[in-house]
Amino acid sequence: MRTSPSARRSRLLRGLALVSLIAITASAALGAQFRRSFGVERVATAADFDGKFHFCRLVYQASSNGTGGSWRTDFPDADINMSIRLSELTRIDVSFSGARAPNHLLVRPSDDALFQCPLVIMTAPGSAYFDDLDVARLRDFLAKGGFLWADDFWGTYQWEEWEAQIRRVLPANAYPIVDLPLDHPMLRAQFVVTDIPQIPNIGHYRRTGGGTSEQGSDSAVPRARMITDGQGRMMVFMTHNTDISDAWEREGEDPSYFVAFSPRGYALGINVILYALTH
Repeated sequence: MRTSPSARRSRLLRGLALVSLIAITASAALGAQFRRSFGVERVATAADFDGKFHFCRLVYQASSNGTGGSWRTDFPDADINMSIRLSELTRIDVSFSGARAPNHLLVRPSDDALFQCPLVIMTAPGSAYFDDLDVARLRDFLAKGGFLWADDFWGTYQWEEWEAQIRRVLPANAYPIVDLPLDHPMLRAQFVVTDIPQIPNIGHYRRTGGGTSEQGSDSAVPRARMITDGQGRMMVFMTHNTDISDAWEREGEDPSYFVAFSPRGYALGINVILYALTH
């Protein structure tokens, strides 16, 4: 007997929630351990890559006009927790240390290490500034098959700041920005995602008693947008007016926040990573 897409989606999300709820206490403890032991932040070198999957985070320069965070937003717990869940819920061979700590990495746009990452995630892109070298290297990275996901920026001003930077990398006349259609295969790479969730940071959620739009009417509608190359391959994915990675970072902090956002945040995140690695 066939099941409907909505039934399959519900079953998959219930499974994800069950896995995460079982592990939530252990995950919170591990997250605290990693935060204490992470030590001095450093960017990756060629020696850090071992042929397995590494969560690569883009370390960017801060814009003098930027608002709403930095490259450190949601770091390192989002990187750690997503790496763990990815290893549990997919067959991706995630890199771990001998102590079972995920080997998540920091990469700069200008470094050769960037080209070892098929997928790079950046947060708070409305605060980013790319100098001429960054622009050239990011353009090469994307042209050679790289995938960039920009997440967690809100409202008109942050969008315009980000758009000005990405347009230096990929000019508008050759690389239009378009909305991601809800029937795009990326949204069904593993989980069936039928809409783009609006996920607030946990502080806003608590202060407002469950509110989701961090900038009121100016960020009321979550958007997923993309830039593709001439053959239709997705190069850049952007989740605007939502903070998908906070659903990963904060999974062990507040049960009500977890139930409201983490299963949907992980479903979308895992779909994006699977799609980026296979296309």
